[in-house]
Amino acid sequence: MKTDTLYQHGTLALLVPGLLTGTLTMKELLQHGDTGIGTGEGLDGELIILDGKPYQVNSRGEVHVVGDDFTLPFANSHFADYQPLMSVESASKTDLNQQILELSGLQNAFFSVKMTGTFSGVKTRAVAKSSQPYKSLAETAKQQSVFTRDEVAGTLIGYYSPQLFDGIAVGGFHHHFLADDHTFGGHLLDFAAVTGDVSIQLFSTLEQHLPVDNDDYRQHDFAKDNIKEDVHQAEG
Repeated sequence: MKTDTLYQHGTLALLVPGLLTGTLTMKELLQHGDTGIGTGEGLDGELIILDGKPYQVNSRGEVHVVGDDFTLPFANSHFADYQPLMSVESASKTDLNQQILELSGLQNAFFSVKMTGTFSGVKTRAVAKSSQPYKSLAETAKQQSVFTRDEVAGTLIGYYSPQLFDGIAVGGFHHHFLADDHTFGGHLLDFAAVTGDVSIQLFSTLEQHLPVDNDDYRQHDFAKDNIKEDVHQAEG
């Protein structure tokens, strides 16, 4: 079991022109990790994998465990081996990210963040599943639902990618969230404050898996796409 390897299926860049077909099953993804994040075919909701169990937050805000045949165009996974980094009290999202980078010194490395605690002023989102013919990432991401909680206990799972790899992933932090009672979650847009414990896991290896069996992916000319701008607009 490789705990120093981050597995990534697809790239965020391939989502930009609307290559949203599910090209990996959840069963296959879980062979590469027991922890992770991702999205389903057609940007079907937001996924967070904890302790080997994949939870999907759909556009209605419902949380479900998805089956082995659930397919994904993009996902990250790894085998958890987090190491304690720090505890924080009433830290904003910006402050949290800044403290993690300053204390870890890992701005040019891939690593995962796990934070458990109590979050206030939380804002998450999930995108409604679209169907073929798929529109661009920018257009599809407009069909999102935003959810809020004044206060909620839960777990943040995120990944940090170096700016050098912006477009393959999101340069910087990419966080998902799941409430302890499994009634709330999604892509973490923002929170006002969090109190809890932060752990990180450093990766020396990025295992990049591409959907080479998909004709649309093989034939697409990415030189025509405004990759970085559209990725950051959709993720932000």
